[in-house]
Amino acid sequence: MQTDSNGGRAMSGDVRAFEIVRAGVEDVEMVVPLFDAYLQFYKLPSNEEAARRFLHARLLKGEAVIFLAVEESATKNTSRVALGFTLLYPTWSSLSMKPWWNLNDLYVVPAARQRGVALALMERARRLAEETGASGLGLETAKDNFAAQKLYEQLGWKREEEFFRYEFHV
Repeated sequence: MQTDSNGGRAMSGDVRAFEIVRAGVEDVEMVVPLFDAYLQFYKLPSNEEAARRFLHARLLKGEAVIFLAVEESATKNTSRVALGFTLLYPTWSSLSMKPWWNLNDLYVVPAARQRGVALALMERARRLAEETGASGLGLETAKDNFAAQKLYEQLGWKREEEFFRYEFHV
């Protein structure tokens, strides 16, 4: 785990601080429950073993970047607890001829919401784009995920209205 010096400060009266770290292969076990909860949020069945294999492969092959929001545990069973994550995939923009990041997943555990966790994860993703000379970041969210849409718009993200998005499933 690589520590990011620009972590977050807890809000809503909670005095515990959290920090944003870049996850490595050794951190997959911290990400798996969050990723599985994210899948369930989008009405997919729970499958932690498949999530484990998927995440491990993406990190091992350098195909993705995962940032975790973590805080010190209140119990002695574990030293740190994960509050949320964002998973980004690198790609290229032909129009700008520069790197582009796909912010594919963002999830915060319900107990940690309203503490600035999603904001800190989004900010770290933005910094990654800047650090890598990318022309930007893109993301998708469900049409009824109003809380996420509000956050994105508050951060200056613009809803795409110039292009249509098509899919072809095989």
